[in-house]
Amino acid sequence: MGDGQVGRWRVEGRVDERFSAVRDAFEDNLARHGELGGAVCIVVDGTVVCDLWGGHRDLARTRAWERDTLVDVFSVGKGLVAAAVARLVGQGRLDYDRPLGRDWPEFRAEDKAGITLREVLSHRAGLPAVRERLADDAMLDPRAMRAALAAQRPWWPPGTAHGYHVNTFGFLVGAVIERAVGTSIGEYLRSEVCGPIGADLHVGLGEMDLARVAEFRWEATAPQSAPEGLDEVGLMRFNAYFNPPGLSGAGIVNSPAWRRCEHPSSNAHGTARGVAALYDALARCREARDALVDPAVLAIATAEASVGDDLVLDRPSRFSLGFQLSQPERPLGRSGRAFGHFGAGGSLGFCDPEDKVAFGYVTSDMGPRWQNPRNRGLCDALYDALG
Repeated sequence: MGDGQVGRWRVEGRVDERFSAVRDAFEDNLARHGELGGAVCIVVDGTVVCDLWGGHRDLARTRAWERDTLVDVFSVGKGLVAAAVARLVGQGRLDYDRPLGRDWPEFRAEDKAGITLREVLSHRAGLPAVRERLADDAMLDPRAMRAALAAQRPWWPPGTAHGYHVNTFGFLVGAVIERAVGTSIGEYLRSEVCGPIGADLHVGLGEMDLARVAEFRWEATAPQSAPEGLDEVGLMRFNAYFNPPGLSGAGIVNSPAWRRCEHPSSNAHGTARGVAALYDALARCREARDALVDPAVLAIATAEASVGDDLVLDRPSRFSLGFQLSQPERPLGRSGRAFGHFGAGGSLGFCDPEDKVAFGYVTSDMGPRWQNPRNRGLCDALYDALG
C-alpha cells in the first residue's frame, strides 16, 4: 500500500497484502531490469488486487508516470481486435467462415476470394507482408495498406500453414469490421467495446489523449531497403516488419502521426488498468448479464486454431482466432483455458477464466520480445500468491 521509492523511480498505487510479491517484482523491473516506466494491474474474480505504476513517462526522465499515462502496447491490440470480432460474430454481424472477397471485391485479386476471416485471425491467410515496396508513410494510411494487401499474392497457399501476420493482421481484420459496422475500427472499439466496459484502451488517439502518452524507448531505426540476396522466405520475413520502413513503429513510435493513426496490429495505446479491464470482461463473460462477448462464441474464439512452426517467426507459435495461447516457453496463466496477447517490449494482457484472473502490464521500453524477464517476473509473482 502507499508509495515507494526505488532509486530514482517512484512507485505508486496499491496492492493487496496477499499480492505484495507483485509489487516487489514491479520494483525489481525498475531497479534491476532497466525499465523506464510502466504499470501493472491485476483483477481476481472481479476485484482489483493490484494497481501499480512507476518510473518515468519521458526519455529524459523528468516526468513521472501517472495513473492515467497511456503507452503504445503494440500487439496487445490484437487481442482487443479479436474480442471485437467475437462480439460481432455473437451478434450475427460477422461470420468466421465468410470469405473476405464476398464483401471486399478488390480482395479477390490473385485468387484470394476464398480466404476466410477465420484464416486471417489464425494467421493462416498467407498475407503477412506486401512484396511491392511501399511509400515510407503507408502504414499511417489504412486505405493504402488495405489496397496493397488486396492486390497481394499470398506467400503460401492459404490455410496450409501459419505465420504471424505481425503488422498486416489489423489492416485485414479492420477492413472486415469496418464493412460490418460502417465506422472506422478505432471508433467502433471506443464506442462498442472499450467504452461500455470502461477500458482505457484505444486505436487511434484523439487530441485530448495525446498529452498523456509516454514516450517509448526504442533505439533501433528502420532499414530503408531489404538486404540484397534474400530468398522468398527471407524477403517475406523482412517485409513483414519493414515494408514500409516504419511499419512496426521503428523510428516514428513517438510521433503524433503514429499515435493518431489506426494501425490495430501495432499502435493500440492503453493503461495497464485498461488492458486488465478488457480481459476481466472476457474472463467473466459466462457470469455477466450483458456480456461483452457471447460465451459460446468466446469458446470458439479461444480454441486452438494454429500451432507449431511459424513461417514468419521461425519458431513455434500457438494461436486461437486472434488471441495467443499458452506455450511452454512463454506461458499464459496456468490452465489450458488462458488466452491473451503479448506486445513488443513486453506489454501483456491475458485472462485465465479458470482462476478468474485478468492481467494487464504496459511498459515504455523495448525489452526482449520473446522471453521477457519483466512480464515473466510479474506473472510468476501473481501465481505464487494465488497458490
